[in-house]
Amino acid sequence: MDYDNYIDNLLNIKTSGRDDSNFDFIHHPYEATPYKVLERLVNTGYIKKDNRLIDYGCGKGRVSFFLSYQTKCHSLGIEYNERLYLKALENKKNAVSKNRTEFINLDAINYNDLELFDRFYFFNPFNLDTFIIVLNNIYNSYLNIKRDIFIFLYYPLENYLKYLENYHNVKLVEIIDCRDLFNENTEREKIHIYKII
Repeated sequence: MDYDNYIDNLLNIKTSGRDDSNFDFIHHPYEATPYKVLERLVNTGYIKKDNRLIDYGCGKGRVSFFLSYQTKCHSLGIEYNERLYLKALENKKNAVSKNRTEFINLDAINYNDLELFDRFYFFNPFNLDTFIIVLNNIYNSYLNIKRDIFIFLYYPLENYLKYLENYHNVKLVEIIDCRDLFNENTEREKIHIYKII
């Protein structure tokens, strides 16, 4: 049994596999973040029990279930694809961390209760135009209620990074190199961590 399936079994969920069924020019395919990458994120200490995290494009819920299990944070997964959202709900029925996870079936640009959250996770769920709207929504929530907000980008798209270089309301605080976790040496195999300022 590979490591991702082993952790899925430990958490009593099924999140492995790729799903291209809802791929279009706005929404990207579902592919779960490897657990070894999530473990590296957990070990940074940026996510703690008192934090509240949103996973955009949560798919079957892996990030939410794992981070809630490991850090005891509260996690909300937002998923546009109804079929994937229903799989996340199915996983929630028996998941070890089900009491600290929630899921909603919604386009990310339409979710506005952001003041409740201070951690935001992205694994390339949508195109740059949607990312910009969501990022502006997060920043506006910061203006409404000042708090320490961190944004995590795993395997970031180049256009996300270029946009953030010129976005004056965030600063890059750390890059977590994850290339050593995989056989191939892919430059994008990193987590970029930004703070709202």
